[in-house]
Amino acid sequence: MNHPLATAADEWDRRWQAENGRADWLEPEREVIATAERCHAAGGRAALDIGCGIGRHSLALASIGFQVTGIDGSGSGLAYAARDAERHGLTIDFQNGSMLSLSMEDASCDYVLAWNVIYHGDRDVVDQCVAEIARVLKPGGIYQGTMLSKRNRNFGVGREVASDTFVIDAISDKAHPHFYCDARTLIEIFRGFEPLSLVDREHSKPGSWHWHLVATRS
Repeated sequence: MNHPLATAADEWDRRWQAENGRADWLEPEREVIATAERCHAAGGRAALDIGCGIGRHSLALASIGFQVTGIDGSGSGLAYAARDAERHGLTIDFQNGSMLSLSMEDASCDYVLAWNVIYHGDRDVVDQCVAEIARVLKPGGIYQGTMLSKRNRNFGVGREVASDTFVIDAISDKAHPHFYCDARTLIEIFRGFEPLSLVDREHSKPGSWHWHLVATRS
């Protein structure tokens, strides 16, 4: 598969095969649960988890009561997620697929999550992902996701392979393209959405700044 996303999928596929590789990705984010619960309480029923990995958010969404589709390019991650869902008695449609071409029908989702995923590529990749999200999300539906901030310590580090897109060859999980943006660019990328919340937040590692966006489909 000759695509800039291929190396990202390969890297995560290796990570998900090991217990220590999965350790930091087992618990769902509390803000995801809070937003999803509000969406479900307002009548949302169909949820899509893009880049679902080992299924932490897919399982949380199903537990809330959503009909969940989880999409990822990692076979090992999906296998683990499916086993975990079965163990918890949850029915989730896990699919091996690409964020660039979602299998969902137009306007079929009430809630779409893309947590730490759509910035794996250049601006063209990000734009294509957002166009697919806009296609599958119902008008008024909720999108929640993250983007890499230009405050992130890795912005400008390594090789710039496209505008604001860098590869750090010496770091395995950064040896594939990562796109960084400021608030103005992020709003431009999501121009078909109405932002409800936009926060530049530092994750667990020092300097790991990410934009956290919640928005409705216009």
